[in-house]
Amino acid sequence: MAKFELKLPKMGESVAEATINSWLKDVGDHVEIDESIVEISTDKVDSDVPSEVSGIIVEKKFEVDQVVEVGQTIAIIETDGELKAEPPKETRKAIEQPAPSPEIIADVQDTVVAAKTAATSISSNETRFYSPLVKNMAKKEGIAQVELDQIEGSGKGGRVTKNDMLAYIEKRSQTSVSAPIQTPPSAPASLPTPTAPIVRNGTDEIIEMTRMGKLISKHMINSVQTSAHVQSFIEVDVTRIWNWREKIKAKFQENTGEKITFTPIFMEAVAKALTIHPMLNISVDGDHIIKHKSINLGMATALADGNLIVPVIKNADQLNLMGMTKRVNDLAVRARNNQLNPDDIQDGTYTVTNVGGFGSIMGTPIINQPQVGILALGAIRKVPAVIETNEGDFIGIRQKMFLSHSYDHRVINGALGGQFLKTVKELLESWDENRQV
Repeated sequence: MAKFELKLPKMGESVAEATINSWLKDVGDHVEIDESIVEISTDKVDSDVPSEVSGIIVEKKFEVDQVVEVGQTIAIIETDGELKAEPPKETRKAIEQPAPSPEIIADVQDTVVAAKTAATSISSNETRFYSPLVKNMAKKEGIAQVELDQIEGSGKGGRVTKNDMLAYIEKRSQTSVSAPIQTPPSAPASLPTPTAPIVRNGTDEIIEMTRMGKLISKHMINSVQTSAHVQSFIEVDVTRIWNWREKIKAKFQENTGEKITFTPIFMEAVAKALTIHPMLNISVDGDHIIKHKSINLGMATALADGNLIVPVIKNADQLNLMGMTKRVNDLAVRARNNQLNPDDIQDGTYTVTNVGGFGSIMGTPIINQPQVGILALGAIRKVPAVIETNEGDFIGIRQKMFLSHSYDHRVINGALGGQFLKTVKELLESWDENRQV
């Protein structure tokens, strides 16, 4: 028999750790190759880890709710094959490794303690990862998320290290001793907003927010506090698109096995509009603007539990309508079945959300950080409209909808925000009713 170490796999560039949600297999259970063993959660998505070999689980390295770093061993699986006799674990470690220095031992002990007591109020994000040690130091020193995000990191990729934290804490303590921190006149000190007490009685039901709900809550608050939101609205006549889809949808499904909805049609128009207005396909990094070459469209998808997730259509501008339809349908199905991979929801550069799916005619969506814009699709409705012809104007029944565009006024002015929206309108209203797919 041989023993195989199952490690937490890499799950995207910005994902460095995961939390054990639940074990699907116990010690002594037999597993096959690609059979799921454990469910995990990251800051981005819930997923599971499959076995890379067939065998019997002989050891689980982590318990539920513990945090695991990418590359760490999470389970030992005993497989068929020869296994050389090994000395006891303590002896083996002494043979394979030189005795660590007191400083290394202290660092390891600090890291272990930090991993167990890491502050829940501090979290990593898409641009910065904080180790359990750094989180714990921030918690002990009363350093809030906003303050921690401002610390300059000397580690790889700008990561904040233990030494960075020690230097900052020392500087912070000297500043507080030498002189009280003065609030600039232009930014008066904010006082806690008094809130009305919540009255509870025996008939009230107390429901704890889900893990995803908590993440969404923090993400939305962060977005509102980061971006200067402004909205533009426009009405679009989609009668041509409506008639075209009604004409081809049955044959399309028969030939391709795919249902064609309005979503891929709108996604195609948005991708084309972003190629015309590339300064909406950007992110803000301090005083710098990052102009993305790839157009990766986020597709906000409602889940059965009421939460929302945003899978991403990578390189959307390079897809034809057939490819876009397949990608939209695939992501939507896997999102609702909790089968998305971490890479499926990363690297979005612009987001589209369909508020019309629940009957809303328009909305004011919150920007999905670190993007600078999000488009809401309202419900398509039959409405009376003035139709202009060479013989004069008349009233007719048209299929119309509202588009709501939220954008970051720090970098997107009203002219660009409105021009983008107008371009999407023109692309949709000029739809060719004889288009072949």
